[in-house]
Amino acid sequence: MTEALDGLFDPLWIEIILLWTPSESLCPTYCIHMKRSSSQARRLFLRALTTLASGALVIASSQVLHAQDGDTERPLIAYVGTYTSPLKNVLSTQVDLPPGNGRGIHLFQVDRDTGAMTPCGLHEMGTSPSALAFNDDQTRLYSANETERIGKNEAGSISAFAIDLTDGTLKLLNSVSSGGKGPAHLSVHPSGKFVLAANYFGGSVVVLPIRPDGSLGPASDFKKDEGKIGPTKATNAPPGSFAISGHDLAHAHMIEADPSGRFVLHVDLGLDKIYLWKFDDEKGLLSPNDPASVSLPPGDGPRHFHFHPNGRWLYSLQEEGSTIVLFDYDSAHGKLSQRKTISSLPPGFAGSNFCSGILVSEDGRFVYAGNRLHDSIGIFSIGENGELTFVADEWTRGDYPRSFNFDPTGKFLYSCNQRGDNIAVFRVDQKLGTLKFTGKYTPVGNPSTIVFLDLAE
Repeated sequence: MTEALDGLFDPLWIEIILLWTPSESLCPTYCIHMKRSSSQARRLFLRALTTLASGALVIASSQVLHAQDGDTERPLIAYVGTYTSPLKNVLSTQVDLPPGNGRGIHLFQVDRDTGAMTPCGLHEMGTSPSALAFNDDQTRLYSANETERIGKNEAGSISAFAIDLTDGTLKLLNSVSSGGKGPAHLSVHPSGKFVLAANYFGGSVVVLPIRPDGSLGPASDFKKDEGKIGPTKATNAPPGSFAISGHDLAHAHMIEADPSGRFVLHVDLGLDKIYLWKFDDEKGLLSPNDPASVSLPPGDGPRHFHFHPNGRWLYSLQEEGSTIVLFDYDSAHGKLSQRKTISSLPPGFAGSNFCSGILVSEDGRFVYAGNRLHDSIGIFSIGENGELTFVADEWTRGDYPRSFNFDPTGKFLYSCNQRGDNIAVFRVDQKLGTLKFTGKYTPVGNPSTIVFLDLAE
């Protein structure tokens, strides 16, 4: 069939318009008058057929918008995970209780030139889908539902969705237990065969097999964190800090494989440790590496980490210590060696702060660290040896930035201001690393995370 389509669509002019009655569950999709290569034409035709099968009207037209080669009108979609209901059965020491202003996974169409977002859909969920991750080809989306209870089971859940590549809408495939309370993070293993999830209130991590259709099977492995709980006062807390959040129990906060997939790392904020596991990608099993963990300063609370594109450096962000730690990473043996620690805050800061997310730019030149209460993103340049130098900090234009992310081009950064009920859009100076507010806000209740899908690709 591929050869037949190639013959049918030898470079030619294609004119297609997709029309339907707008609804809040569908994102408008446009195809335009364009000259395409055979492969591009084939792809466009197949997508048009998919849309036709779902009920869209496809018509030929000569009165359509003209575009240059390489331009497209197919949308860029943003998926925003939110807190939809207050968490239950939590300890009094947990200060980060969301009010539950979100409605589930919110969909937005993104303006590629300005970064502005327009609502175009909603998948309603009452289980706080606070973390999202795609599979490798971005045909499936997975959510960590940060609830404490599903029915009588005191555990959260992980949901799998199929993505309609004509408009970005979601179809629930299934939901399975996360094995512990409050799953706060998930990732897809590089093999594409497993979802890894961290249960914050459960103090545990779980491995979930991905079935051929993208749905999730029962857990192939489960690990419960155990050890000495760190002190409530962080070793490296800023002067005058009253930041106390996670040193009451074990709190697994993030889990992700290294770039090779041979090893899996997860952090426990309450135990002040980064765990290192050997991973069997055939059976989906975790086994302790040697050493099995590395310790961070007592009370500092490791929250998130991000590998440098070279795979040799890992940057760990500590929630209560407000620090970034540079580790050298031995990818052959899955070992971390701590090298340098700096503050995530501007020089001279005093008072309380909770760190949130950390990202390394795709070109490997900058690190971005989120600061809640200070409500800023710290910007750091990366030296030739991986060490960081403070560049600037940018106010997030909202309260409590829980996470942030770049669009696929790296030209825009989106800050999810959890308590401010908005997402603020910044333009990235890719030479200097600095951020400039675009003036664009998007209202959304308790945004927790944002990920992007480019339907033009």
